[in-house]
Amino acid sequence: QVQVMESGGGSVQAGGSLRLSCRTSGLTFENYAMAWVRQAPGKEREGVSCVSRDAERTYYADSVKGRVTISRDNDKNELYLEMSSLKPEDTATYFCAVVGVLCPRMASVQARGGSFKYWGQGTQVTVSS
Repeated sequence: QVQVMESGGGSVQAGGSLRLSCRTSGLTFENYAMAWVRQAPGKEREGVSCVSRDAERTYYADSVKGRVTISRDNDKNELYLEMSSLKPEDTATYFCAVVGVLCPRMASVQARGGSFKYWGQGTQVTVSS
Protein backbone atom coordinates (compact mmCIF):
# COMPACT_ATOMS: atom_id res chain seq x y z
CA GLN A 1 0.00 0.00 0.00
CA VAL A 2 1.45 3.31 -1.07
CA GLN A 3 1.44 6.05 1.53
CA VAL A 4 2.31 9.70 0.99
CA MET A 5 2.34 12.07 3.94
CA GLU A 6 3.22 15.75 4.00
CA SER A 7 4.33 17.77 6.99
CA GLY A 8 5.77 21.18 7.75
CA GLY A 9 2.95 23.51 6.85
CA GLY A 10 1.95 26.36 9.09
CA SER A 11 1.21 30.05 9.39
CA VAL A 12 3.88 32.65 8.69
CA GLN A 13 4.05 36.32 7.93
CA ALA A 14 4.90 37.59 4.50
CA GLY A 15 8.60 37.31 3.88
CA GLY A 16 8.92 34.27 6.08
CA SER A 17 10.09 30.75 5.31
CA LEU A 18 8.80 27.22 5.61
CA ARG A 19 10.13 23.79 4.80
CA LEU A 20 7.69 21.15 3.69
CA SER A 21 8.52 17.46 3.88
CA CYS A 22 6.91 14.44 2.30
CA ARG A 23 7.47 10.92 3.49
CA THR A 24 6.56 8.00 1.25
CA SER A 25 6.32 4.26 1.69
CA GLY A 26 5.13 1.28 -0.29
CA LEU A 27 6.81 2.25 -3.54
CA THR A 28 10.29 2.31 -5.06
CA PHE A 29 10.77 6.01 -4.50
CA GLU A 30 13.77 6.44 -6.77
CA ASN A 31 11.74 5.20 -9.75
CA TYR A 32 9.42 8.21 -9.71
CA ALA A 33 9.60 11.87 -10.43
CA MET A 34 8.01 13.77 -7.56
CA ALA A 35 6.10 17.03 -7.42
CA TRP A 36 4.52 19.60 -5.17
CA VAL A 37 1.10 20.87 -6.21
CA ARG A 38 -0.94 23.51 -4.41
CA GLN A 39 -4.55 24.55 -4.33
CA ALA A 40 -5.96 27.72 -2.88
CA PRO A 41 -9.65 28.04 -2.01
CA GLY A 42 -11.73 28.69 -5.09
CA LYS A 43 -8.79 28.23 -7.43
CA GLU A 44 -7.53 25.47 -9.68
CA ARG A 45 -4.63 23.30 -8.65
CA GLU A 46 -1.25 24.67 -9.60
CA GLY A 47 1.89 22.68 -10.15
CA VAL A 48 4.57 24.28 -7.98
CA SER A 49 7.67 22.22 -8.60
CA CYS A 50 8.89 18.87 -9.80
CA VAL A 51 12.12 16.92 -9.41
CA SER A 52 13.42 14.12 -11.57
CA ARG A 53 13.99 10.61 -10.31
CA ASP A 54 17.71 11.13 -9.85
CA ALA A 55 17.32 14.67 -8.46
CA GLU A 56 19.42 16.05 -11.30
CA ARG A 57 16.65 18.14 -12.83
CA THR A 58 14.27 20.48 -11.07
CA TYR A 59 11.42 22.51 -12.45
CA TYR A 60 9.47 25.41 -11.01
CA ALA A 61 6.33 27.36 -11.75
CA ASP A 62 7.04 30.94 -12.70
CA SER A 63 5.05 32.07 -9.67
CA VAL A 64 7.57 30.55 -7.25
CA LYS A 65 10.80 30.54 -9.23
CA GLY A 66 13.67 31.93 -7.19
CA ARG A 67 11.79 31.54 -3.93
CA VAL A 68 11.46 27.78 -3.54
CA THR A 69 13.80 24.83 -3.82
CA ILE A 70 12.69 21.26 -4.32
CA SER A 71 14.88 18.38 -3.27
CA ARG A 72 14.69 14.70 -2.50
CA ASP A 73 16.50 12.06 -0.53
CA ASN A 74 16.19 8.72 -2.28
CA ASP A 75 17.76 6.91 0.66
CA LYS A 76 15.07 8.21 2.99
CA ASN A 77 12.21 8.11 0.45
CA GLU A 78 11.49 11.75 1.19
CA LEU A 79 10.72 14.88 -0.77
CA TYR A 80 11.21 18.45 0.41
CA LEU A 81 10.20 21.98 -0.52
CA GLU A 82 12.10 24.91 0.92
CA MET A 83 10.10 28.09 0.61
CA SER A 84 11.30 31.59 1.37
CA SER A 85 10.14 35.17 0.77
CA LEU A 86 6.62 33.86 1.14
CA LYS A 87 3.74 35.99 -0.10
CA PRO A 88 0.07 35.98 0.85
CA GLU A 89 -0.69 34.55 -2.59
CA ASP A 90 1.30 31.45 -1.62
CA THR A 91 -1.47 30.58 0.84
CA ALA A 92 -2.80 27.17 -0.18
CA THR A 93 -2.91 23.51 0.66
CA TYR A 94 0.29 21.94 -0.60
CA PHE A 95 0.21 18.37 -1.85
CA CYS A 96 3.05 15.97 -2.43
CA ALA A 97 2.48 13.83 -5.50
CA VAL A 98 4.10 10.81 -7.11
CA VAL A 99 4.32 11.84 -10.74
CA GLY A 100 5.58 8.98 -12.83
CA VAL A 101 8.65 8.64 -14.98
CA LEU A 102 9.11 12.24 -16.10
CA CYS A 103 8.18 15.68 -14.80
CA PRO A 104 5.64 17.60 -16.85
CA ARG A 105 6.31 21.10 -18.08
CA MET A 106 5.32 23.27 -15.14
CA ALA A 107 3.35 25.64 -17.35
CA SER A 108 1.27 22.81 -18.74
CA VAL A 109 -2.11 21.51 -17.69
CA GLN A 110 -0.41 18.21 -16.87
CA ALA A 111 1.42 19.92 -14.01
CA ARG A 112 -1.88 20.28 -12.20
CA GLY A 113 -1.62 16.60 -11.54
CA GLY A 114 -4.57 15.04 -13.29
CA SER A 115 -2.49 12.00 -14.21
CA PHE A 116 -0.24 11.83 -11.15
CA LYS A 117 -0.20 8.42 -9.53
CA TYR A 118 -0.40 8.99 -5.78
CA TRP A 119 -1.16 11.95 -3.54
CA GLY A 120 -0.80 12.93 0.06
CA GLN A 121 -3.53 14.53 2.10
CA GLY A 122 -1.95 17.95 1.92
CA THR A 123 -0.49 20.41 4.38
CA GLN A 124 -1.80 23.93 4.85
CA VAL A 125 0.41 26.96 4.30
CA THR A 126 -0.99 30.32 5.36
CA VAL A 127 0.90 33.53 4.72
CA SER A 128 -0.38 36.71 6.32
CA SER A 129 0.43 40.21 5.18
